[in-house]
This record gives sequence, C-alpha cells and structure tokens, in this order.
Amino acid sequence: MHFTKEIFASLGLSAPHEGGAVRIINQEKLPSFFAVSELAASSFLAFGEALKALLVSHKLAMPPTLEVDQRLASLWFGTSLNLVEGSQPNPWDAIAGDYQCADGWIRLHTNASHHKTAALNVLGVPQNRELVARAVKKWDARALESAIVDAGGCAAQMRSLRDWQEHPQGRAVAAEPLVDFKVSQFEGNCPFSIQNKKAPLEGLRVLDITRVIAGPVTTRILAGYGATVLRIDPEDWEEPGLYEDLTIGKNCAHLDLKSNSGRKQFEQLLKDAHVLVHGLRADALEKLGYSRDQLHAINPNLVDVAHNAYGWTGPWKNRRGFDSLVQMSAGIADFGMKSSDAKVPVPLPVQALDHATGYLMAAATLAALKRQKHDGGAISARTSLARVAHLLAQSASPQKQGATIAADEHDFSKAIEMTHCGPAKRLHSPINLNGIEQSWKSEAGPLRSAPAMWPTNESDIT
Repeated sequence: MHFTKEIFASLGLSAPHEGGAVRIINQEKLPSFFAVSELAASSFLAFGEALKALLVSHKLAMPPTLEVDQRLASLWFGTSLNLVEGSQPNPWDAIAGDYQCADGWIRLHTNASHHKTAALNVLGVPQNRELVARAVKKWDARALESAIVDAGGCAAQMRSLRDWQEHPQGRAVAAEPLVDFKVSQFEGNCPFSIQNKKAPLEGLRVLDITRVIAGPVTTRILAGYGATVLRIDPEDWEEPGLYEDLTIGKNCAHLDLKSNSGRKQFEQLLKDAHVLVHGLRADALEKLGYSRDQLHAINPNLVDVAHNAYGWTGPWKNRRGFDSLVQMSAGIADFGMKSSDAKVPVPLPVQALDHATGYLMAAATLAALKRQKHDGGAISARTSLARVAHLLAQSASPQKQGATIAADEHDFSKAIEMTHCGPAKRLHSPINLNGIEQSWKSEAGPLRSAPAMWPTNESDIT
C-alpha cells in the first residue's frame, strides 16, 4: 500500500499488511501522475487505525478489521457536499491563478483581500486579470515571487522536482519527520475519557483556529466522531464556497487575539480545551505570546496539533502558503506539465496536500491522546503541506494513472442538509470500523455565527 508504512510509522502505529487487519476496497484512482487516490486511502486508513488504537487504550474491545473505500476517499478529497439544486459558489478569486513570467510560471493566491492587494501593489495594476497577466510577463518568476511575499502576499514560482530537492527549503522539509511529536516539560495527564463507543470522541473539546481546508478537515472529522469543536476566526476572514463543506458539526465564533478582552477569553477557552488545532505560520502564535511552552503553561494537559505550508525548519518556515502554491514550489505542477506535454502548469486533480494533511493531523490528535493516556505530558504534533508533498512526490510517474471518478447517488447519504446554498447531501464515510458511524451534531453554518464559549451541553451546539 502506497505511503501507509511511512504514515503509520510517523504516528507510532503498527504497520498494516494487505489482506490482514486492514483492507482497502474499491481501488479506483483519480487521474494523476502521482498516487493521489492511494494517498487519500492511506490518510483515512491512518485516522481509522488511530481511532481504533485509542479505543483499545480505553479498554474497549475492537474487531480486528478496518476497511477503507478508496473510491469514497478520493471523492472526499474534492468536496463532501452535493447540492440537490444549484451549485456551490466558486471559492477562487478572479485574479488567483497561474501566470506566465518572462522566464517561467508563477501562481498568485489572492482569495484573501490583503493578499490580493499586496500582489496588485507590486505589479502596479488595478484588479483586472488581463492587466495582471501583462504585468507579470515583464517579471522574472523568482523576483516576482520574492517581491510579492516580501509585500505580505502569496505567490509561488513553478519549480521542478529536482529544483525543489536542491532548494534550501526543499532540503529542510525532506529532513523533517512526517509528523513531529514533542512532549512538554509540563506534567500533564489525560483528562479525556471515552464514554460512548458509538461516538467515541464525545466530550472531547477541540479549539480550532485553522483556515481554508487542511485544518478545517481535521476538525470536521473529529466532530464527525463526537468531538465538540469551537472554531475561532478574526472579524474580517471569509471563506466563500468552503464553509458549507467544512463547518459541519462545529460552533463558529469570533475573537480578536490582539485585544486584551479577546486574549483573556481565548485563554479561558484554552484552559478548558483538550485539543488545540492551528494552521498558521510557524511564528504566528509565538508573536501573539502563545509559543508551545506558553500554551502548555496555560493548559498543562493540552494536546497541541498544527500544520503550516512550508515546514517548521529552513528559510521558508514562516512563509505564507496554500496547497496550490506548494504544488508549484515543490515540483508537482511542473512534473504534471512536462509529463502531459502541456503548455501550462498541471496540478493535482484535487487539493490532495490539504486533505491528506488534514486527516494526518486528525490521526496525530488521536495518537497524542493515546500517548497522553499512557505516559501523561502535554503533547504537540507538527506537520506541513510541503512535507506531505515530499511524501507524494515519491510516487511520481511519467505515465498518468486513473480516470475521473464521478459521484453518483449511491455515494451520498439520503439525509438532506439545509445549507445557505440550498438543500444538499453529504458523501458516505470511506471508513468502516465495526459500525462506528461518522455523524455530526449540527449542520454547517457560517463563520462567526456562535458565541465564543464552550457549550454547556450538547443541546447548545448550534
């Protein structure tokens, strides 16, 4: 099984073997020069095995077999939601995309207004895609990437796999563990206990300060197995086209972590949390006064799980980034372009780095809870989109494998969810673990639609 050995080893799980305690069924593949569907199946497999191991650590008997449906796993790496009528909003800004420079290609990520402003200011043009394209052609890709990043924007020059392997950041990421666990000097213990095998994470309080896809995927699946998730966003952050898919089962609130009142409320929430999940730049929380040690000083029992874009060491560790940018930086889009003899960058068929990172973080959360129950201690876990890209790059093949996987009515639950875009159905879970079903306490809702407080009982979950 592609990737599974390394993923399981990084999580401290026993290596599975095909035909034994682990099965992957319906092994359809998305069309790619990389083993995207195999990565999807392995990511869900890791979460399922971590959940199984956590249940066993709480002395709950489990059957030996865990089954993952690769077809469904592949579909979840796109979107889990299917509108019965109409279509979901396009999550991409009109300026975002790939542009040809004087010497190659660059991708601009402009979904956030301040990132778009930074790029347009560097290029010296108004918000017009044709004018942006003309301006970009005058720049060398590396110089433009640096100028936009220095201005506080998000951009990535398209590099080859070899260029990335030789780049200082590529070398740094390759030397990092897939998941880096650390136990704090603080003497923590595990205050969480499984009480309900059908909803095994019920009672687990997860404080979520993630954005866009990877981190929200983590907390979506934790909520799906019973966790109480409280997501915190700043006042001006929006994610059109994404929140309906990703906020299911969560309370979404607002806090200003730069204000005294916001910090005080955040720290109280943190004291009562079991898990903190974040996906900010490597230095972002530390700049706010919440380094790893400071987090554990506030809550000595905290499980602290995080990802960033470009890794936790090296010169780019604090660089802003997203899945599509990392695909450009790490050689994935270039390899796709050359292998298909295309004239433009060819990315993965789905944002696989985001989704795989999300499920890897969820599995790391469960592995940390298991370790904490056995050994105590405040535990942190770190991974990155770039490290997952390094894992995926090992499967590069000049021959494209797979075909389009079109979801049909049998792939979706019969239950109707009422969303702001209209009635919708959600994909069945790809994980089969003795009838433990993925189920959420609430439908998806907009950001900042709930108070920044832990619900006093399950009926308070909006």
